[in-house]
Amino acid sequence: MFKYPGGRAYQADKQAKPASLLETNYANRGMTLEKDLNATNEFYREHGIAVIHKKPTPIQIVHVDYPKRSAAVIKEAYFKQASTTDYNGIYRGRYIDFEAKETRNKTAFPLQNFHEHQIHHMKQILEHGGICFVILRFTSLNETYLLDAKHLLTFWHRQQTGGRKSIAKHEVEQYGHYISLGYQPPIDYIKIVEKVYFNDASV
Repeated sequence: MFKYPGGRAYQADKQAKPASLLETNYANRGMTLEKDLNATNEFYREHGIAVIHKKPTPIQIVHVDYPKRSAAVIKEAYFKQASTTDYNGIYRGRYIDFEAKETRNKTAFPLQNFHEHQIHHMKQILEHGGICFVILRFTSLNETYLLDAKHLLTFWHRQQTGGRKSIAKHEVEQYGHYISLGYQPPIDYIKIVEKVYFNDASV
């Protein structure tokens, strides 16, 4: 049994559709943002485009059984609070670090999806000259955007000083970059990274 911080048990989605059914329906991909990004990053690595990996989720094991000397069975474990962002790697000699989030809200992206330690981490990446951004998906609209971390920090500061607790959809459209869904790769965010961070385009 795996548990989240606070003791809530983790349960897998037993009604999830088989991967084969998800992959054959291009018009309505049905895949989570994480699955899309993992498939995209695998495509990048296989084609020598970039080396980007998802950081493993830290797990604290609290109970293990040893039914055999050669085998161990984890009986209880907890997901630790992640300390940084979801993905990192390298593209054209530059360090890349980004977080991926999704919401069913159609008019705004809630800032509660982010944690203080993630904001602090992204700020440090920017201070050291790394490429840092967030990939935001409005699942109900099937729209995905790349938003530079410096804009996220601005919206976060606005919230901290009494402003709205979300990023309005029109702000995401204004400051972010729309990523059209494809097949191989599903989310070609490197195309946006190339335009924004290597062609002197405004982010």
